[in-house]
Amino acid sequence: MTDLSPELRPDEAGPAWFRQLRRGVDGVTVALNVAGTLLIFLVMLLVNFDVIGRNFFASPISGVPEMVSMSIVAIVFLQIAQTFRKGRLTRTEAVLGYLERRAPRLRVLLDLIFAAASALLIWQLFAASLPLFNKAWVRGTFEGTVGDFTAPVWPVKLIILIGCAALLVQLVLFAASALFRLIEGKGPES
Repeated sequence: MTDLSPELRPDEAGPAWFRQLRRGVDGVTVALNVAGTLLIFLVMLLVNFDVIGRNFFASPISGVPEMVSMSIVAIVFLQIAQTFRKGRLTRTEAVLGYLERRAPRLRVLLDLIFAAASALLIWQLFAASLPLFNKAWVRGTFEGTVGDFTAPVWPVKLIILIGCAALLVQLVLFAASALFRLIEGKGPES
């Protein structure tokens, strides 16, 4: 059985420096994923405390809807690079599996094209998000209602940039791995 995930194993394609770089980047990606998981746990606690406070003490926690909506965006961007690294993004496995069996080098070439196109898309998202972060930082943009609850927006905008950067690095490393496999004459599974 072959593993179609883009996650690189230490014995996969590329020179030793590349595999070492990949391990370091993967460590950062895992740390971002853990931060996203902790944020999920904190949001869960916050919502539960809000429901308990609202129903049993008639005292809800101010700003819960705003914090939850901002947290959902942060969670997605904290975990997107790990999702890609583990091969859990939506894709057509039937076509890729067929290509892997019939034309493994074509499958690797498609991986390379996919990674390059995805990297361009994520770069555009990063470039479009950067001015939004700057605006939120400079203007002190906040979410909520003055006098009740306010939270600055810039931390979420920063997390979007960090998540885009982490995914971009993963995509570039995935493309480089595919290129090394093409050069070395290896298919998706070495």
